[in-house]
Amino acid sequence: MLQSAWTNELGSSNQELNVNGLSVVVIGPEERRREAVAHALLGPLCGTTRQLSFYPELDQVSKILEFNYDVIIVDLDSNPEYALEVIESLCAENAATVMVYSAGSDSDLMIRCMRAGAREFLTLPVTQSSVAEALVRASVRRTSLRSTKKPDGKLCVFWGAKGGSGVTTIATNFAIAAARESGQNVLLIDLDLPLGDAVLNFGLAPQYSTVDALQNFPRLDANFLSRLLVKHDSGVSVLAAPGKLVPVPFSTEAIDKLIHVARQEFDCVVVDSGSRFDLIGTALFDTSAQIYLVSQVSIAELRNSNRLASEFFTSNAPKFEIILNRYTPASLSVDDDQIAKALTRSPEWKVPNDFGAVRDMQNTATPIVMNDSAISRVIKQMARSAFGLPPQQEKKKKIMGLF
Repeated sequence: MLQSAWTNELGSSNQELNVNGLSVVVIGPEERRREAVAHALLGPLCGTTRQLSFYPELDQVSKILEFNYDVIIVDLDSNPEYALEVIESLCAENAATVMVYSAGSDSDLMIRCMRAGAREFLTLPVTQSSVAEALVRASVRRTSLRSTKKPDGKLCVFWGAKGGSGVTTIATNFAIAAARESGQNVLLIDLDLPLGDAVLNFGLAPQYSTVDALQNFPRLDANFLSRLLVKHDSGVSVLAAPGKLVPVPFSTEAIDKLIHVARQEFDCVVVDSGSRFDLIGTALFDTSAQIYLVSQVSIAELRNSNRLASEFFTSNAPKFEIILNRYTPASLSVDDDQIAKALTRSPEWKVPNDFGAVRDMQNTATPIVMNDSAISRVIKQMARSAFGLPPQQEKKKKIMGLF
């Protein structure tokens, strides 16, 4: 009986669909609303339109996917809770653009639809112009999916040898420097869960967080990720840690999916991983990644850095550089040779100690690299090095009275 309904209403999955216009199926038990949406679809953007007069059982959703529709539009009002389950199933492993239509405009329901994977919310009565705009976006997405994927963006992971090393300060400022020095599209992800506070350095108040991405990773794609981000005036996009203390159970698969999607969409992905060792084994430590181990000149941190360098960064490991943070050579009880011996190598970067600049950033939410300072100059050089740019020459100071 059910199989007959599929065949009668959707046709054969082997049918030839219009290759110029979008192929669309409208799903809804209520005929009047379904017909109204189908009528609004009439136009040059829509090649083939089918209707399904019932919600499919969840184990039958795969039948719809066999037809390879470009757009699937679902009635929300006939049974909202079940419709959300259908939408989630359709979006889990499907490249089609899923839309919903409803006579209401409840904001909570809209958010739930977005989290389920829907990309458009059409409010009844729909107009041909509103539907046409949604179809244009779906057409752009289809073209994007069918085109050759660009190479993955750079992955720069900042990792602390010990809590309090200053990973967040360096990671956030590096992200801004990377965007400004390279002119490329940069994303900062705060994975120092659950207490990450990178967003404070940007002075932003995001609505969504890394938790939303990890909890919904099966349907995470470029569109979903873009809805979770906030953008700083510097041009850097930010996926923040949650503002509240939230338990965050997640899998390696969730982390890997987030990093994969992020690298497909951004030229450079910067990750603040705090000093979390449970992230080892995820895509963060892929051989294509650039790892920055942040340490300070203390017995505990030098010891930890030595152990981490020896254990995880062999010849087959990701590219690896050591940053000595809050470096003040005059006050050290150990010299550079002793530091190099303790680390088994010389540190690539030394970020000077400047409590004043850090305090100003924390008080004003103005990142250090937005102004000139000893710290900002080192971090800018670090960013230029990451993108293969030549070191920036420091401007020579004029001596008054001599010229």
